[in-house]
Amino acid sequence: MIFIAGPCVIENDEILEEIAESLKPLANNPNIDFYFKASFDKANRTSLDSYRGPGLEKGLESLARIKNKFGYKLLTDIHETHQVKSAAEVVDILQIPAFLCRQTDLIVEVAKSKAIVNIKKGQFMNPSDMRYSVLKAIKTRGGAKAKYEESQKYRILLTERGSSFGYGNLVVDMRSLVIMREFAPVIFDATHAVQMPGAGGGKSGGDSRFAPILSRAATAVGIDGLFAEVHTNPKTALSDGPNMLTPQELLKLTNQLLEINNLTRKDS
Repeated sequence: MIFIAGPCVIENDEILEEIAESLKPLANNPNIDFYFKASFDKANRTSLDSYRGPGLEKGLESLARIKNKFGYKLLTDIHETHQVKSAAEVVDILQIPAFLCRQTDLIVEVAKSKAIVNIKKGQFMNPSDMRYSVLKAIKTRGGAKAKYEESQKYRILLTERGSSFGYGNLVVDMRSLVIMREFAPVIFDATHAVQMPGAGGGKSGGDSRFAPILSRAATAVGIDGLFAEVHTNPKTALSDGPNMLTPQELLKLTNQLLEINNLTRKDS
């Protein structure tokens, strides 16, 4: 299984290294393809006053230090086409944020890079329509069809993070995992799926209690990997604290997910 884990945003190098150190058991697990995740900029924050991150240049420097010190493969998200070239020189997966999943220029520019492309399904999107976002990346890389095998060949991933029905909540329809897996490998975003947009009075709330439950359910349905934002102290995190897991909580969950994944693959 692919495991993508790390803090929502780069707060400082000390906290970033502390979280990276805590995730060594994932990186050292032979049954896991591990990627360390952190954002250099959170451009879609609810409030103008919310912390966004250190920015492109300083953020990539911090991520490069993590790669050099721990040997981790990296994921970060980008919001503008001019960020792609610099980011692709440091990270292994470039992520298209959910709100930008239909932005043609951004998808094409990422697909022109050497990085793996991870497109998050928009909270507003029909899962079957995500095939067209996938196809933009596949065609840019020389392919012709939005099929699971083609996406594997051209290194395109999709991530499910729930659907919005308003009223400050998200709902995960497990059928979307099956639908999207017809045309791309699917990652389940356990922590953003329990986010409550705007429920924190100018910032997003969340309920991390449900992240392990949804993770087990998604793995039983059949997925290719898990995405989870973690922090050594979620209560003090500068972004997405209410829906993040601690490293210990994620590590406890890991063996369960690997066992479920093995059973699912035997049955399929």
